Amino acid sequence: MQTFNLETDLAGLKLKNPVITASGTYGFGETYAPFYEPSVLGGITVKGITPLPRLGNPVPRLAETPSGLLNSVGLENPGLEAFLKNYLPELALLDTAVIVNISGFSLEDYALMASSFQRGCGIAALEVNISCPNIKHGGMAFGTDPKSAEEVIAAVRKETDLPLIAKLSPNVTDITAMAKAVESGGADIISLINTLLGMQIDLNAQKPVLANTMGGLSGPAVRPVAVRMVYQVYQTVKLPVIGMGGILTWQDAIEFMLAGASAVSIGTANFGNPLAPVEILEGIKAYCNQRGYQSVGETVGLAHAQKG
Repeated sequence: MQTFNLETDLAGLKLKNPVITASGTYGFGETYAPFYEPSVLGGITVKGITPLPRLGNPVPRLAETPSGLLNSVGLENPGLEAFLKNYLPELALLDTAVIVNISGFSLEDYALMASSFQRGCGIAALEVNISCPNIKHGGMAFGTDPKSAEEVIAAVRKETDLPLIAKLSPNVTDITAMAKAVESGGADIISLINTLLGMQIDLNAQKPVLANTMGGLSGPAVRPVAVRMVYQVYQTVKLPVIGMGGILTWQDAIEFMLAGASAVSIGTANFGNPLAPVEILEGIKAYCNQRGYQSVGETVGLAHAQKG
């Protein structure tokens, strides 16, 4: 089998391969350790961190739907101080790129979070979550207005020298306007999509299933939306894109890369198949070898060249 280069360079964020995990689906790296070494992946994105500890939203906060999962976890996490003390030292030892997802409820929150992470601290990049649909302030409130999105990314940019990934919400009218805004704010990379806002109603109880009424829909049901947005953003900005949204197989991953994603992030698939990221990586390798590519980057954006 022909060998080729799997390395992926996302505007200075160097990955050994293009497969990473999505925030909120991989804990702090320990959850999937019994199944495989995190070092086989290009990177892992750990659970979202906020300035103070959060218990998250009331239960029930998960519901299965046809081809998808609704969640309203509400950013349950131990908070910045506990993360720095109890989790970062172990994460810094991993032989893979560790990406920390940060959230806040104000510009000051985001700036505070960013100032705590600099090059050499043991992580490779910050993912700025301006797209969470499950908290009442912050999160998606920043991610649905271009001006606010630019402001929060600019505030974070001033406080850290780490590569910045802006995670975008699909719950907008024009995803390209949001991509331009975070590019102007100083983002280095764009990841998309976060979950689509949805809800489910219990017919017997005659009330919403989730205690928070609405939640974020992930899984295969959102994949066509995600592929479309990756395709549009690739055409619009110069920033590299991390594609995510319902990737279950290597075929799904290749679809995102053909649309313009330089790397792919695996989320909901982890819950049904803990080995999904590893299997997807092997599938990408086989596909590229079969096509005779010299590097995995040769697949990125090919669907644009083939249009028409």
